[in-house]
Amino acid sequence: MSKKKIILLLSTIIIVLAAIIAYNFFNKIYKSNTKDNGFIYLKTNSDFNDLTTAITPFLNNINSFKWVAKKKKFQTPKPGKYEIKQNMSNNDLINLLRSGKQSPIKLAFNNQGTLENLAGRIATQIEADSLQLIKAFTDKNFLSKINFTENQSLGIYIPNSYELYWNTPAEKFRDRMYKEYQNFWNKERLQKAKAQNLTPKQVMTIASIVHKETAKNDERPIVAGLYLNRYKDKWPLQADPTIIFAMKQKYGQDFEMRRVLFKNINDVKDSPYNTYKSKELPPSLIAMPDISAIDAVLNPKNHDYYFMCASVSKIGYHEFAKTLAQHNLNRRKFIAKKNKQGIRQ
Repeated sequence: MSKKKIILLLSTIIIVLAAIIAYNFFNKIYKSNTKDNGFIYLKTNSDFNDLTTAITPFLNNINSFKWVAKKKKFQTPKPGKYEIKQNMSNNDLINLLRSGKQSPIKLAFNNQGTLENLAGRIATQIEADSLQLIKAFTDKNFLSKINFTENQSLGIYIPNSYELYWNTPAEKFRDRMYKEYQNFWNKERLQKAKAQNLTPKQVMTIASIVHKETAKNDERPIVAGLYLNRYKDKWPLQADPTIIFAMKQKYGQDFEMRRVLFKNINDVKDSPYNTYKSKELPPSLIAMPDISAIDAVLNPKNHDYYFMCASVSKIGYHEFAKTLAQHNLNRRKFIAKKNKQGIRQ
């Protein structure tokens, strides 16, 4: 074989080898390497090992991912929730994780009776744990700045769904919720509260009672109107949910009662939440009212009712009365039904 042919053969081999190597490199970088759709969650201060542990179930070849990451000098991922789509390349993945373009979450909460319950609910949806959230919720400097007490602070959190990032810190979540609270109390709602000589905090307190009194949205404006009638005429609200709240404060959140009896009212006679003894509103919310309860207080039904009792014929609803005589008649019917059912305490 001539020298010229040998040189040509060697050149061809080198070109083929170079092409093979280039093809392999190209495949490692740009060929699809993800087999499933889903999300990975990277905690704050996660390192590359944490990333590989999280992403391995989605990959066809973890080694090629590590190789490309090394070539692109990518070792420190940004925390957050990232969407992994089928047929993404290693290059796509690393560009996504390096950019920090995470997917937002839809966070939702309602009916959380205490700050502790709220913290527990939120902790299931974002990175911050319940202890971090409680610390943020009860921070004295924050509460003093916005003129809230710790007892009142549950009213800051308006039940709804919110879009935010999974790795939002506890303090930023709290601050976001206070901003949403301010947005909720827009000009229209503030005017409606003022027209009734109520502050937003007072509205929220009455709404929390309405919320616990009835789960029926169509009945809430009637119940709200009744409590407002009593409050404006300086009558005690005589709201059973406040007695239950006071009893739980005294005996613990696990305390259960099926009916509010006179002995229960006397048992918490000194509680500021005993609305049978005091003509004032309770010092804070007794529950987290949902938006329908708040708006029921802002848009109450105008009527002359001052009394209500659970209905014996329409389950979940109430019988309303303008006079004590009519109320006592309704009450006797209700007590008779409960006694027949064997519910005496």
